[in-house]
Amino acid sequence: MEKHKIIIVEDDEITALNLKLSLQKHGYNIIAVCDNAPQAKEKIEETKPDVIIIDISLQESNDGIELAKTIRQHYSIPFIYLTSYSDDDIIAEAIKTEPYGYIVKPFDPSSLHATIQMAIFKFEMENKRYEEINASKIDEQNIEKLLYAKRESDRPIVIFGDSYYIDISKDEIFYNNEKIKLTKKENAILRLLVAKLGHVISFSQAIDYVWKDNGATENSIRTLVWRLRSKLPTDIIKNASGIGYYIE
Repeated sequence: MEKHKIIIVEDDEITALNLKLSLQKHGYNIIAVCDNAPQAKEKIEETKPDVIIIDISLQESNDGIELAKTIRQHYSIPFIYLTSYSDDDIIAEAIKTEPYGYIVKPFDPSSLHATIQMAIFKFEMENKRYEEINASKIDEQNIEKLLYAKRESDRPIVIFGDSYYIDISKDEIFYNNEKIKLTKKENAILRLLVAKLGHVISFSQAIDYVWKDNGATENSIRTLVWRLRSKLPTDIIKNASGIGYYIE
């Protein structure tokens, strides 16, 4: 097995030591053990690990979640949460950072190893998918062709999800035959997702298509998708962690 480099971010000394010993037994290279977020940021920048294990509650605060947000924004590194929490609000906040897995305290060494392997596999597959996505051209003309090819044979209707459809002749979205009122950008991102049904739309592709390279960021896309989800009657938009979004 390739000796993957791991950083542990855990402020409980005994838990951190147990993690380190368990991971070393499975052949991982523990390149740093940090007990606070600032130290972890320095080590991440310095060593570029393959995986980061983060205690959700560092120093009895949400520093672990804040660290995860930094990793998500600035580094392409999978991270896994270590948690003993069952509080719904904390878990909901953690989910927003799109982690690659959870390890519940007290942890089981075999489950720990499996979680890390799954995170590494998922990350590698997402990167491969990302490369494939960026190799495909997305522009207005291409999207219109894709939508046209998906239409019903005798109607300008593209059906997707469960009871949704786009009327491509009017550029309108419907659910159970009721029109959904969307902004221009919300409509654009949904059309893009439907045109590429079953394929992930990367953040950069969404930015290029919706904003036309006009100063948008990944957070702009996240906010746009969040608003769109709040208007759709059902949750049909899926996350591809760290890459973008898709509709099955």
